[in-house]
Amino acid sequence: MPVADDLVALMALADAARLPMDEVTPESMRAGYSALAAKGGADMAEVVDRVIPGPDGGDLPIRSYRPHGAGERPPVVVYLHGGGWTIGDLETHDEPCRALAAGTGAVVVSVDYRLAPEHRFPAALNDAYAAVCFVADNADDLDVDVNRLVVAGDSAGGNLAAAVSLLARDRSGPAIALQVLIYPAVDFDYDSGRWPSLEENATGYFLLLETMRWFADCYGDTDLLVGDPSAAPIRATDHAGLPPAHVSVAGFDPLRDEGLGYAEVLAGAGVPVTLCRHDSQVHGYWHFAPSVASSGTAREADIAAIAVAMADLAS
Repeated sequence: MPVADDLVALMALADAARLPMDEVTPESMRAGYSALAAKGGADMAEVVDRVIPGPDGGDLPIRSYRPHGAGERPPVVVYLHGGGWTIGDLETHDEPCRALAAGTGAVVVSVDYRLAPEHRFPAALNDAYAAVCFVADNADDLDVDVNRLVVAGDSAGGNLAAAVSLLARDRSGPAIALQVLIYPAVDFDYDSGRWPSLEENATGYFLLLETMRWFADCYGDTDLLVGDPSAAPIRATDHAGLPPAHVSVAGFDPLRDEGLGYAEVLAGAGVPVTLCRHDSQVHGYWHFAPSVASSGTAREADIAAIAVAMADLAS
């Protein structure tokens, strides 16, 4: 199956606007990512910005979205944005978080975790875990159901959601009911050939393999990251007892095969897994959904599947 027709022109524009990697800086990448972000989105009953205590004594900004009709004690999704641990913030993921809240009826709490290279691994993971603990400990004040606590994220955020699920299990932390992993990064092995999609989709489909390497170098020492399951969740020695998972992958994504691989590893450990595979889509289709019809259809399918998975959670 080829890439979706309505993505071809967008991919060409992205390639034309791309800076050579030797000219890329965190600042230029952040500006470009912010320019990509869709404005507007689903209307919410309430959107609240808060600052909560961070794990290292600093402030950790979060933003909560309560959809219309949520009622009392809806499920809650702690959302961890993508962007290679280096770019992205509450604004770049405002529209997707609104779509997720509207489509599931859950309160979504978006986390503005610290970014690399200013704050390298495990700063983002520590912030993500602190936010999950805060939501679990303050469910009454947030008016959410702690028994339906979900962690979710796209790309690097999917990495963080998977890693937080491992930490919560291993630390006897908050009981996470579901992990939602949208085209997640779960490994840092770029050279062994374990994941063929890294080379198959290395160029031409929005996320480049050379950009992934750049992000990884910003995040930490790749030789150390690849061996640490807190950074590379697929490297954990035991995946049993993790929360049920929903995994979504795109066919023309360098991360496709490791996402599929993680779904297989989880299922092999007895973890219930649902999978959405969008063979004609590219990495980042959740962002393209407002303006690209095929990406919108793919995201709607993801959110519908997430809503079904959440409906099965105990209330």
